[in-house]
Amino acid sequence: MNVNLSLIPGFLAGHGRVLDRRRYDLLTGAGDATGVLAALEGYRNADGGYGWGLEPDLRSPESQPGAALHAFEVFEEIGPVTSPHAAALCDWLDSVTLPDGGLPFSLPLTLSTATAPWWAGGDATTSSLQITAVTAAAAHRVAAHDPAVAAHPWLEKATRYCLGTIQALEEPPSAYVLLFAVHFLDSVDDPRTAGLLKRLGGHIPEDGRVSVAGGTENEALRPLDFAPLPGRPARDLFDPEVIAADLVRLAGEQQDDGGWTVDYARISPAGSLEWRGAATVNAVRILRANGLV
Repeated sequence: MNVNLSLIPGFLAGHGRVLDRRRYDLLTGAGDATGVLAALEGYRNADGGYGWGLEPDLRSPESQPGAALHAFEVFEEIGPVTSPHAAALCDWLDSVTLPDGGLPFSLPLTLSTATAPWWAGGDATTSSLQITAVTAAAAHRVAAHDPAVAAHPWLEKATRYCLGTIQALEEPPSAYVLLFAVHFLDSVDDPRTAGLLKRLGGHIPEDGRVSVAGGTENEALRPLDFAPLPGRPARDLFDPEVIAADLVRLAGEQQDDGGWTVDYARISPAGSLEWRGAATVNAVRILRANGLV
């Protein structure tokens, strides 16, 4: 593994959001939860939700389900420290949850400039397994150390919706629905998850590479996207050799400037920079969790 950690702070200084610089400092032990939460606060709205480009391809300021995922990621990373804003986010999610317990993919935008068309064209009247599963998965990881999130009625509703919808799948799901359903099942303590996870694993090729239909030419999901952490149920979907090879791939994708990049479409200049910063923090997090940096 030839990861050059010394380049990363400089890369983030030139390419990353303050939020991702703070996240990286926390990851490496140089920062603290207070600084990370202060950076996250700039994306928070008075209604308890998050917007303002916290999801880099969704630049509109109003609160959106897609931004909630990234807020929960931060609340997970600061553990065992908790923030009352995590439960407040659950309150907001409950306020926009549809009658079946699912979240809409996106809500109407107040500003469409620089936002990806899939967010701008989201149906606010229909529940989306994709966005509900990934948001609930992140919330369950926060709930592991935050009792207020664990006990929140929104999380119970979302969990019930996701389990029922995944169980009812008859056709192979699209790449990101598959990914986020795996994340959800990997994060939930429920007797049904093992069987459902095994069934979803049947849609993943042996090499773990799932092409993204409608994405960029080289866009694909890889084993570490599905199972980034050792010791989790999702790891059992892959042979150890497949994971080992993907760790080598991830480490080798560090660029000469110190950062990582992404293979999905770049929507705006700001979003392109911000995705690189977030991807860099996430790459180091995965490599560190696997004992490689």
